[in-house]
Parts: sequence; structure tokens; C-alpha cells
Amino acid sequence: MSSFLYYIIPVVIILGVLIIFHELGHFLVAKFFHVKVLKFSLGFGPKLIGKKIGETEYLISLIPFGGYVKMLGENTDEEDDPLSPEEEKRSFSNQHVLKRIAIVAAGPLFNLFLALFVFCIFYTVSGQQIIIPEIGQVTKNSPAYEAGIMKGDVVTSVEGKTTRTWIDVKDAVQDNAGESLKITIKRNGKLIDFTVVPEASVVENVFGEEVKHGLIGIVTSGKFKKLELGLWQAIGEGSKETWKWIKLTCLVVVKLFRGDISIKTVGGPILIGQMTGELAQKSLVYLIPLMAIISVNLGILNLLPIPILDGGLIIFLLIEIFLGKPLSIKKRELAHKVGFALLILLMVVVTWNDLSRIKIFEKILKFVG
Repeated sequence: MSSFLYYIIPVVIILGVLIIFHELGHFLVAKFFHVKVLKFSLGFGPKLIGKKIGETEYLISLIPFGGYVKMLGENTDEEDDPLSPEEEKRSFSNQHVLKRIAIVAAGPLFNLFLALFVFCIFYTVSGQQIIIPEIGQVTKNSPAYEAGIMKGDVVTSVEGKTTRTWIDVKDAVQDNAGESLKITIKRNGKLIDFTVVPEASVVENVFGEEVKHGLIGIVTSGKFKKLELGLWQAIGEGSKETWKWIKLTCLVVVKLFRGDISIKTVGGPILIGQMTGELAQKSLVYLIPLMAIISVNLGILNLLPIPILDGGLIIFLLIEIFLGKPLSIKKRELAHKVGFALLILLMVVVTWNDLSRIKIFEKILKFVG
């Protein structure tokens, strides 16, 4: 029962909210351009329940991981009867190509806007938890040790730039290997200046790559402090956090395509469920920023130029602008088949990766082998 409460319900709610918001983007922009929306579905496959309100049928379908908005004239080759002049005006295919691009791009962009909104609300309500720049340990014979820096010292600035958090200290030091730095610390209520030259050292970054960083031999005390933020401060921090995750997600995608990161590190719904369950058991509050992070990932991944995804359709529309006419139905069908095959392959890979992380599954593999 506890597994159901912590691992199933939260992930269903989070993914449901993200999918609804994604499809809401397509829906609202389509309505703004007076395009007729036939269906708004949460999930794919056979209909479980549905209700028609106005001209749109709202559905919950069998397969929960996804959703769709079906517009009139979206697939002209699937139309059984010719459209009336009034319906033709409101069909998706009859809209200017830039309007169609806006409708398609709205889904991923709404996910990014949702992440921004969630982060801003989170910082407004909860404030900001920071690791204070207090030194918890100084390595013997390190640059900091030789300079006279001690355990318990609080770093107030590096090269005159205020260090509010431990991250500020780390960033200031790691990018200046071999360069002389003026570090100001507070000790017993007094400010003292030290000159330290960071040593170049090879460390692993978050991607497991070896990079050179400057180190001076200090470790954080690990003490946290809560900062109350005003509305504009919260919006600023929420914007920075959203941009940080957008850049990180794009970087991960690039590194995956270049082969710098193994495909084995990629996770899917099962991994999301594990993370959600673990965080939910600690505190439901942790699920709020997690939802924002997943929303960023969903938005960026849907913009990838893969047929069947929003990014693939945007590429088709850009080609239409360049050629002055849409691609032939045969070429689009072929591209969609390739895109669908790639998507299925990706789902298989991420599911295998997720299952491989589960100890029970590893035991089954050993037993079968």
C-alpha cells in the first residue's frame, strides 16, 4: 500500500499534469487562431471515457504516457468527406505555415513556461536553501592550508566578489587554476585577506568526464541557511533555475548524440517513478521542483527534430516555407514511420535501463542466465 501511495500516485499525478499542460498549449493556440479542435486526449489508444463539450471531445485513453490534440484537417489524407467552405477556413492545414508552427511549438513551450511558473512559486513560498560558505575542513599542505586558512572560517568574497553560498566559492576557485586569488574570510568577527593560488587538478564532472579544475584544499561544513525571498527575487531565482535546467538538458542531448554519454544513463517512466517515490517519502515538497525539472526535459525532448515529435513537424513546416509547398504525403508517411520506429526503440532502451537498475530484475537475469 505504501508503495502505491509513494511510487504510483505521485508519478501519475505529475505526468498527468505535464501532459495536460503540454496538450493545453496546442489546444489554446489552436483556439486562438480559430482552428477547430476535434479531440483533446489524455493518453493514447482506445478511449476509456470521454465527453463532448461544444465541438471538442475530451478523452481519457488507455495508454497513460502521452496525449494528443486532434485538429480538423491535421491529416488531410485521413479525411473521409470534403470539408465545407466554413470548415476549410478552420482546418489546421489551411492555416498560414507560421500559425501552424506556433500551434505545434506551443506544447513544448508551455512545458517550459510551466517549469518557470513552478520554480517561481516554489521560491516564493519556500525561499531558498543555500549551503553557507563556511569551511568544514582544510587539507594539510594544500594552498589554503599554506596560506593560513582554517576550519570554521567563512569565505565572504573572492577577488572582491561577494560569496553568498558555497557554490559561489567553488565557481570562483575552480575557474582560476594557477592564478593568484584574493580570498576574504570572516574569523571571530574579523575580516582577514589571504592570497591563494589554486592547484590544477583533474576531477570528474556530472557527466563522468575528466576536466581540469582549480582546487585550494577546502571542504564545506555542509551547513544550510534559508533565505526569504521577495516576489521579484523569487522570479529571478526561478528564471535562473529554469534556464539552468534548459541548458543542462540541451547539453545532455548533445553529448548523447556525440557519444560522450552512454545511452545506458538515460531513464524513462520507471526511473521517474523511483525518484518520485524516494522524494515523496522524504517530503512531498521535493516533488514540486522535480515536476519542474521533468517539465523542462519534456519540453526540450519534444522539440527534437524527430518525425512524430513536435520538433519533427516543425522541421516539415520549415521545409514547406523553403520549398513553397508541403512535402508529399508519401515522404511524410515514410518519415513518420522512421520516427515511430526510433521512438519505440528509445522506449525499449530506457525501459531496459530502468529495469536493469532494479535489484530484483538483476536477480531474475542471473537466474535465467
